[in-house]
Parts: sequence; structure tokens; C-alpha cells
Amino acid sequence: MGSFATGHFHESRHSKLALFTRVTDALLVVTSFWFLTWFYGVTWDDQLGIVVASGTGIFVFLAETNDLYRSWRGAPLWQEGIRLWWVWLGVVLGLLFLAYTTKSSAEYSRRMILSWFILTPLLLTSWRSCLHFIVGHMRQRGFNTRAVAIVGARDIGIKLANTIGKAPWMGLDLIGFYDDRDPSSDSTRIAPGLSQQVVGTLDDLISAAKKSEIDQVYITLPMEAEKRIRQLISKLSDTTVSVHMLPDFFTFDLMNASWSHVGELPTMTIKETPYYGVDSWVKRVEDIVLSSIILLVIAIPMLFIAYAVKTSSPGPVIFRQYRYGLQGQRIEVWKFRSMAVCKKETDQVIQATREDPRVTSVGRFLRRTSLDELPQFINVLQGKMSIVGPRPHAVAHNEHYRNEIDEYMLRHKVRPGITGWAQINGWRGETDTIEKMRIRVEHDLAYIRNWSLWLDLRIIFVTVLKGFSGKNTY
Repeated sequence: MGSFATGHFHESRHSKLALFTRVTDALLVVTSFWFLTWFYGVTWDDQLGIVVASGTGIFVFLAETNDLYRSWRGAPLWQEGIRLWWVWLGVVLGLLFLAYTTKSSAEYSRRMILSWFILTPLLLTSWRSCLHFIVGHMRQRGFNTRAVAIVGARDIGIKLANTIGKAPWMGLDLIGFYDDRDPSSDSTRIAPGLSQQVVGTLDDLISAAKKSEIDQVYITLPMEAEKRIRQLISKLSDTTVSVHMLPDFFTFDLMNASWSHVGELPTMTIKETPYYGVDSWVKRVEDIVLSSIILLVIAIPMLFIAYAVKTSSPGPVIFRQYRYGLQGQRIEVWKFRSMAVCKKETDQVIQATREDPRVTSVGRFLRRTSLDELPQFINVLQGKMSIVGPRPHAVAHNEHYRNEIDEYMLRHKVRPGITGWAQINGWRGETDTIEKMRIRVEHDLAYIRNWSLWLDLRIIFVTVLKGFSGKNTY
């Protein structure tokens, strides 16, 4: 009985706040419309009344269907803001559709309607920001809080506890951890400086939930504990606590992880390319624009380099070599020839070394300054490479190192680059040990995990600032 009473009390508090928010949102939609009619000197008539009533009705309907008034206690404000703007976009499109079908758009002041379309979401966003600030401030003082328990004193549980501790505005009062393991064992690690300890076992959690001492439970057990999780959820079903799952996916080395769907089935993406949707277009436009500009600048120097290569020793000007590109596909990479004899590629892994006799005098200068790689900007325009990305290795190198270094082939989730995060951090040139290659791969994977347009521009800027040369380039 006590559990029901407590749950009903919390639900009542949320319902009152949600009702207040609903009413205020609707009033702002109407008030902003009325204010603009006064501001522009437009006479209020029945037709305007139909517009504002239709807009308010569409807003209320879309807000409810998009869960705009559900409890977002633990969610950041920007997520609610995005949801709000999407709802208002639906209102705008709905009204425009009605105006088109009824052929009545000419009967209204376009300037006033456009102002309403812009002003209203700004007012709604500002009002909700103020509400979040006020409610958050009150929660910090102990009002409208929820008692929270974490099941599993592991890394993900500790991260959750630290997140709750750093965000008192969420109003989550952490009781502590519940875990069947021995709290004194080394495997049960409590976050440094966190006052909460393992306060009991899972049976103690069930007992506390039935006594209305807990409002929300976050389960952070590992995925292999499926049977225990099922049993725990079944027992908690006899209480009114809210149960949340926080699967410990951090046991995996995540790369651009995200939630997606196959039909109606939710899936968790563990490893994926960072260039998805609009990002793939941004990356490609970046490559096309910058490589086109760079090729215009270096066109004449490339002609002089080509002449020097041709006259320095017999052989072609351009050296073509197969590398692994996007998704592990073989691509042909172009470079200015820097060696006197260009043998066909074999399975043997042979990199250029210091004082390598195969390198010509002109080639030595080109390799030292990396000018031999200028033709790769043509590869970028062709779509085989990118300006920034993991440096492509010879096919023979790939086949060797993929068996020696974990996650080596994940470098090919993106196009190979002329320069990259590893290169500007000094990891370029000969990799005469497995450890050197492993560090280079770690830098490449770090770039893929943290990719952004600004990171690309930073790498390009540092590359230009430091130059292409280095102590390991020969």
C-alpha cells in the first residue's frame, strides 16, 4: 500500500508539472499570434481565429504524439529543444498545407504569419529553458527528487553514479549500489570520492523497493548476466519502481557506436564508419573543394618535379602501387617515382630505409619533403583517397600486420588519407617494429572515433605548419 501511495504521489507531481507546461505552451502559441496582430496593426477576425486555433490544435496533437510532455529528468535540455522545434516544424507544414488546399494564403498578412512562425518556437524554447533552470534549482534544494539505486558496482555503474553526482539539477538522489558480490573484494570498485557504497544485495534491493524507499532502479549488470537480470526485473514487477537498463556495452571497444533499427527491431552498432548521412557529404565536399584548390596551386611545381624525375633516371614519372582503400578494396595510389628500379610488388614486406640504395638523388629529396606524394591529390579527386585519414599501406604490409595487430583493418572504415592524426604526431615513415605500427594504428583509430570537420581542418593546418618532412621520412 505504501509503495502505491508513494508512486501515486510522484506521478501526481509530474502530472501537475506536465499540465502546467501544456497550458503554458498553448497560451504562448496564442499570445504570440495576438501580439503580432497588434504589432503589425492587423485586425483580428474570424479567419485569424481559425488560423491560431488550427495552429494550436496541431501543436497540441504533435506535442502529445512526440512525447514532448513526458518526464525528461535525465535528458539534456538540447534534446527537448530539438524535439520542440520538430513539433513546430510540423505545425508550420500543416498550416501551409491547409492554406494551399483551401487557397486562402493570399487572405493573410504574410509578414505577420512568417513572424509568428519564427517568434513562437523562440518563445517556447526560452520559456522551457527558464522552466528547466527553475525546476533544476529547486531539485538541488531537495524538491521533486527521486531516490535512485544502481544495480552493479562496475565501471558502467560507477560512470552513472558520477554522472548523477555531477548533475544535481536532475533531482536524482543516489542511495547507493546493490550488488551480490563481496563489497570488500577487488572486483567491486567504488568511484573515488563517492560517498555511496554497496549498501546491500539484490534481495535487499527488492525489500527496499517494496518499502517505497526507492523510486528508480538502474540495472548495469553485464550482458552475460541475462538470467539474473530477468529474475530481478520479474521481482521488481511486484513493486512500482521505474526500472531502467544500462547495458554494459563498454566491455567492447566501441567505434562510433549508435542505436539503429532493422525493421522494428532495435540494434546496437558497435563499430561503424564516422561518415554517415550528411557527414559523408561533408567529408566528400571537403575533399573535392580543398584538393581542387591545392592542385591549382601545385600544378606548376608538379610539372618541374615531373621533369626532374624523368631526367634523373630511366623509368616512368608516376609510380603506381596498389593499396587498400575504403572497405578494404584495392585502389591504385599515385606517387612521383623516387627509386631507380621499380620492382613488381611481392608478398615480402620491404620499406624504404635510411640510406636506401634504391632511392635516387632526386627521389631522396622528394621523399624527405614528401613532395613525391603530391599526385595523390588527384587520387582524392577520383574518390579513392581523402586529404585526411589513415595513411594507406602497401597490400603486402596490410596482409602482414592484420595478423599481428588487433583491429588493424578498422583503419579501412574510412578512405585512406594523404596526412593524418598519426602523421602530425610524429608517427610516419619506416615502421621497423610491430610496436611502432601498433602506435600508428592506435592514432588512426582514435581519429576515426573522434572525426569531425574541425579535426580535419586542424590536421591540415598542423601539416602545413610543420611541413611534410620528418626525421623518419627517407
